[in-house]
Amino acid sequence: MPRNPASAKPSRKKKPRPTVKTSGVELISSQEIYRGPAFSVFQDFVREGRHTGQRDVVRHTGSVVILAIDEARAKNNPKRNNPDVLLIRQYRYAADTRMWELPAGRIDPGENILAAAKRELLEETGVTARRWKKMFDFYASPGFLDERMNVFLARGLTRGVAQPEEDEQIAVRFFPFDQALGMVLQRRIRDAKTMTALLWLHAQTRPR
Repeated sequence: MPRNPASAKPSRKKKPRPTVKTSGVELISSQEIYRGPAFSVFQDFVREGRHTGQRDVVRHTGSVVILAIDEARAKNNPKRNNPDVLLIRQYRYAADTRMWELPAGRIDPGENILAAAKRELLEETGVTARRWKKMFDFYASPGFLDERMNVFLARGLTRGVAQPEEDEQIAVRFFPFDQALGMVLQRRIRDAKTMTALLWLHAQTRPR
């Protein structure tokens, strides 16, 4: 979810960062190329063994992903044994398409990740949850992006009024979990974080 959408300008300011060694890789220099409201881009030069190379890296504060499930209707209907899962649909400019996906958003600098998850769920959908559990985290695209996505399971839902940003147009809908999983397998859901979380939950709940 975009926050503080002030216009950002390219930057050529060199960021004085110390030379470090991690896993045998030495950082020789690092230059900030661009700073925006959501991420910054750095041009780094590193030495790994005898080889020196350039690494262009997008630095991100991290994100939260919320898998909110409503088990009430499943409990009240013995013929239905799968819960509802909350999905949102919004236009993604970079992909030039509208996508079904889980509620998610970036973590503000210094913000607790659970507080970020609760904030994003409320803002995008109007839903609050009584029970929260962090399930796992993963890197979205580690070849050039350091963004780590933290996936939370939210239960005990209460529905309310969404509070989206002015430039967000978000549709909110609950799907039976097996239908949402089918949307992944049918390639109707193509958002990586949503696919990852739904398939993870399926793997956790299927008989072993």
